[in-house]
Amino acid sequence: MDDIRKGLVGVVADTTAISKVNPETNSLLYRGYPVQELAEKCSFEQVAWLLWMGELPSAEELAGFQQTERSQRSLNPTVRRAMDDLPLIAHPMDVVRTAISVLGTLDSTLEGDKTWVDADLTQQRSIAMFAQLPAIVAYTQRRLWGKDPIDPRDDLGYSANFLFMTFGEVPSETVVKAFDVSMILYAEHSFNASTFTARVIASTLSDVYSSVTGAIGALKGPLHGGANEAVMHAFQEIQRADAAAAWLDEALAAKRKIMGFGHRVYKNGDSRVPTMKASLELLVAEYDRPEVLDLYDTLETAMYDAKGIKPNLDYPSGPAYNLMGFDTTIFTPLFVAARITGWTAHVMEQLASNALIRPLSAYSGVDQREVP
Repeated sequence: MDDIRKGLVGVVADTTAISKVNPETNSLLYRGYPVQELAEKCSFEQVAWLLWMGELPSAEELAGFQQTERSQRSLNPTVRRAMDDLPLIAHPMDVVRTAISVLGTLDSTLEGDKTWVDADLTQQRSIAMFAQLPAIVAYTQRRLWGKDPIDPRDDLGYSANFLFMTFGEVPSETVVKAFDVSMILYAEHSFNASTFTARVIASTLSDVYSSVTGAIGALKGPLHGGANEAVMHAFQEIQRADAAAAWLDEALAAKRKIMGFGHRVYKNGDSRVPTMKASLELLVAEYDRPEVLDLYDTLETAMYDAKGIKPNLDYPSGPAYNLMGFDTTIFTPLFVAARITGWTAHVMEQLASNALIRPLSAYSGVDQREVP
């Protein structure tokens, strides 16, 4: 029988210049830059440009990009009507997936012969989705609160405007920076499940909206993007730090998967965690919620003592988003707003040197037989 790699474990499907984990430093690199340094020194807009263009923007390039992005922030009226037609019980990821699909139908540049693979148009569409997703995600949250959307402000940076459209006010610099850091850390991670999905769709020469719609579907799963929601559900179950060890013992005895821990790529812990935890600590101080950090540290220690497994990025991001005021079901849509940069960068890279992604399978069914 052929060598089967379930889950494509260990299979190298293609090359990429967008990101990698440096095995020597255990650091995630975007275009060669350690992500923790980017989170400290750069804005999310700068990192988006880096992922798409390969280099950090000059002051002039950044100003031009910001002007373009800010001009497209308003929630498209047709997209809003489509969102309003969806039931409130729909998962927010389904709402966001539908909104992006509708946005694609409104793009007149998709008309004509093979415009969907034009590099410049793909870049323009990527920026449009980058600009629209804060409005889409913010309104997805506000619908759940029974509130109308808030118009964007063009005098605010990406993260400050995102939070303004969600909550109706601009929070402190500490909160804005923590949110911006989370967006940077979630922006890209090589051939993960949703990114690979986007590349598979792009390889068929479908359009970038289809690639992103498929990627959102992959990200919704609890074994991928939905893990940050599961972390918060666990925190809500445990409630107190002194109950963490007993909860974990019961969960492990029941063979429950403890979300927010472990990662297929990192062997010595997720390099993004220290940066996000530092932001979480600042948020805990900002909101005076020390019990959140107590529970975080206690469960992390108990998990390592029991299984030798360290947390991944979803572990600190879940409580961070909760402290900011987002509903738990909005956590993964926030991931979408960040990962749109990585997904679209990979779509561009796929199209630049395309080969249809079409793996083989080893048949395990019955042998050929005749119909009676």
